[in-house]
Amino acid sequence: MNKEGITTPWKKISTRQLRDRLNDKRTQIIDVRPVDAYNGWKLRGEARGGHIPGARSLPAKWRDYIDWIEIVRAKGIRPAQPLVLYGYHPGEAEAVGRQFLRAGYENIAVYHDFVPGWSADRQLPLERLARYRQLVPAQWLAQLLKDGHAPEYDNQRFVLAHAHYRNPDAYTQGHIAGAIPLDTNMLESPQTWNRRSPEELKQAFAHLGITRDTTVILYGRFSFPDNRDPFPGSSAGQLAAMRCAFLMMYAGVRDVRILNGGLQSWRDAGFSIVREAVEPRPAADFGGAIPARPELAVDIAEAKRILREKDQNLVSVRSWREFTGEVSGYHYIEKKGRIPGAVFGNCGSDAYHMENYRNLDHTAREYQEIEKMWSNAGITPEKRNAFYCGTGWRGSEAFFHAWLMGWPRISVFDGGWFEWSNDEKNPFETGIPERTFEEQDRAVA
Repeated sequence: MNKEGITTPWKKISTRQLRDRLNDKRTQIIDVRPVDAYNGWKLRGEARGGHIPGARSLPAKWRDYIDWIEIVRAKGIRPAQPLVLYGYHPGEAEAVGRQFLRAGYENIAVYHDFVPGWSADRQLPLERLARYRQLVPAQWLAQLLKDGHAPEYDNQRFVLAHAHYRNPDAYTQGHIAGAIPLDTNMLESPQTWNRRSPEELKQAFAHLGITRDTTVILYGRFSFPDNRDPFPGSSAGQLAAMRCAFLMMYAGVRDVRILNGGLQSWRDAGFSIVREAVEPRPAADFGGAIPARPELAVDIAEAKRILREKDQNLVSVRSWREFTGEVSGYHYIEKKGRIPGAVFGNCGSDAYHMENYRNLDHTAREYQEIEKMWSNAGITPEKRNAFYCGTGWRGSEAFFHAWLMGWPRISVFDGGWFEWSNDEKNPFETGIPERTFEEQDRAVA
């Protein structure tokens, strides 16, 4: 019995015992370290980064959330399963173990040797997010800002940008020291929401001090978007960061990174914010032709070709109410419905939230969960997948997740439902999809 008066019947297991359990489908391994460690970052001096194969991410940080048990159930972790918990130190795993005990879970074991045992033994397997380096933790950014260098960074110049949409107050009310403000309107047209012309992008990057060889770290402030506001996107700062990341990659910036969880993660880690504005240091030239990666952006003619191919998906990263035509999703889009043949990519509740791609603390959702959600809809890495939404923001975030996973043939249909629905010649559907692929194929031929 511990100091809280709770019996702790779990047992401690060895590295060998845990290795023997890897093929036991009944056992659920749970990684209680920060999500960034799970993805692959070495946050405590471990020899190798990543997580034990089959482990689910359930950080100790989350145990105080009122929705903790709902998170556990959503991950499919059931009371009858034998659980093995591990973290960076015994206190983490045992604190989460006590939480499970309170929730009625009884078959619990703890593993205390991840750093000195599992991580140090190169014969033991580890899994990680393919491009985890591009999804950075707050601690990494703090070190980079302080010292000018950090792990997994070998550049000489970086730009930190606080992204927003027509909302300078999101920056002036508090930002990370050294960050410049970046309005998405600099990179996309306020009329069409599509990417700006190559010449306009080149001018914008010169003003921002960004070249193709600059490391760019992007983040935003989440301020609880409300559809009743005139411009709900002004409060969806992390979505704005994802949109800017995609546009920079399309243009040719070679090292684009996102602060995992945005400004919320910075504050959660105990770091301060400032109000003093930072002026960009302009660059003389981008250093190459724009776009360097034109294949990342799909326009409407190519979207129609994708719909006719059985090994390609046009993925609608929209809410179910938008997909079935109950709502358009936006103040400025009148037509309701979906593109015939599009695959449902399931963003979350509305046009300004991405609950199905994020954790409660706004960090990126466990990538295996996203992959499983997509796989159930026929969205798989061997296919070509073009993501879209209403105007490109949510499609850009889904694209970024696929890119982090290392998927090879991915893009964003930039015009999305906004451009598609503005042409009366384009077919559309409402209601629950019923048509076969061949019928959908004929509709867009």
